Amino acid sequence: MLAGMPEHLELPRPWRLLRTAGWNLTESAALPFAAYLLANALAGRAAGVLAGLAAVWLTVGIRKLKTGEVPGLLMISAVLMCVQTVLVLATGQVWIYLLQFPLAKLVLAALFARTARSDRPLVALLATEMVALRHHGTAHPGIHRFFQRATWLWATIFGALGIAFAVLVATEPITMFLIISSIVTVSIVGSGAGFSALWFFTVARRCGLRLRFAPA
Repeated sequence: MLAGMPEHLELPRPWRLLRTAGWNLTESAALPFAAYLLANALAGRAAGVLAGLAAVWLTVGIRKLKTGEVPGLLMISAVLMCVQTVLVLATGQVWIYLLQFPLAKLVLAALFARTARSDRPLVALLATEMVALRHHGTAHPGIHRFFQRATWLWATIFGALGIAFAVLVATEPITMFLIISSIVTVSIVGSGAGFSALWFFTVARRCGLRLRFAPA
């Protein structure tokens, strides 16, 4: 950045931003779960579990070959799927597969909390991976504090979701659990993302940083 130039933060254009964020969520959660449902319907529970595992690791391999990097959210999903697959096949209990919902949320809560006070809070990393935020060398202390506090916020959100989903797994039939968990996840995560975005824009403006869209 040239001396005297105002610092700025760069975002992809709205459609690309939505596509990037949506695909990251799809490949880390929706694709393996869809593979599980399809294979389970065609060939049974064991095939479904193995198909979900294969889908997530295939996505990891494609990402690594294509870009040389694997998003953190996708890697977390792949590791959790390995643990769950071993448990399901060893015990024969399909409800263990549903533990991915509360377990993933609790693991995310722990990871967010662990990085919240560090130099690289997880929200900053995910902002780069999931919405392609570019800061062009900007290291403003106000933005760093925002990322740390937002990381604590998401640790709390995922911790609360993990506890709620654990209760639902233990008390609700599978179909009802999937319906309720889907509604809760979309509403809570969507509200949290909207709040975080507004909070970020407010902090950036207060810090005197300009936001702009990347060139087409």
